[in-house]
Amino acid sequence: MEFLASWRDTPTRAAITSFVESLTLPGEERVAVFDNDGTLWCEKPIPIQLDFNLRRFAEQAEQDPGLRSRQPWKAAYTKDFAWLNEAVVKHYNGDDTDLGVLAKGVEQAFTGVTVQDYAKAVTRFFAEATHPTLRKPYSQCVYQPMIELLRYLEANGFATYIASAGDRDFMRPIAQTFYGIPPERVIGSSIALTYRDGEVVYKDRVEFFDDGPEKPPRIWSRLGRRPVISVGNSNGDVPMWEFGDGLGLLLHHDDAEREFAYDTGAEKALAQDWTVISIKDDWTTVFPGSV
Repeated sequence: MEFLASWRDTPTRAAITSFVESLTLPGEERVAVFDNDGTLWCEKPIPIQLDFNLRRFAEQAEQDPGLRSRQPWKAAYTKDFAWLNEAVVKHYNGDDTDLGVLAKGVEQAFTGVTVQDYAKAVTRFFAEATHPTLRKPYSQCVYQPMIELLRYLEANGFATYIASAGDRDFMRPIAQTFYGIPPERVIGSSIALTYRDGEVVYKDRVEFFDDGPEKPPRIWSRLGRRPVISVGNSNGDVPMWEFGDGLGLLLHHDDAEREFAYDTGAEKALAQDWTVISIKDDWTTVFPGSV
């Protein structure tokens, strides 16, 4: 089996393989954590989970006209993607005003829903939804070279985890299929849960938002160790890299022809001394079955 087949023979590829080959730690210490949005799958023009939430908001606004003048239902109902995307960008630059509004909407959108029904809704979404500009199913919007990196690390004794700001229960139903990562290895944000009448259901508040300085505590609470390899793409991943005990990899979106080119939300990360993966220069292909 050829590993890293979609990676060009560049200094970045050499840095990864040299680091892995240099390790003398026992297998149980080989842990790698990956961000998800913009690291394992495409996050532009809007994050995939945001598309899922927008559909829920739009359904609610359709049923309740009173919601149509309130954010985030207003943005979903009028398809104001600029407001929604800017809320995410502002978060990465330290302003959570609009993200807080969005989070409150998510809390209200899924209050009382069982975890099983939520997982079924996520599965239906991925069976039906397509990327708004790439015009392909979201299942094909994962990064082929990153899938290869996961397999390469696993072949070298690594346990691979997702550590994302995305909703943990949004990623769990598809993590095995998309990435080969089992649901118990998914760390992410979560709405609070409670037990009611034989079911686990969502409460009306976010329990934790797994981004920025929250990532290291969440990683430690699940793993009890520092990751040896940390992979991300934004300012929100800087604390995860700082907490890591080895190689930090930063995916740079610099290929407008095959994907998207943007530094917004990654300015602080790009200014740090991480090993940068250039989509344009380091990958021969971006998505499965593409060039």
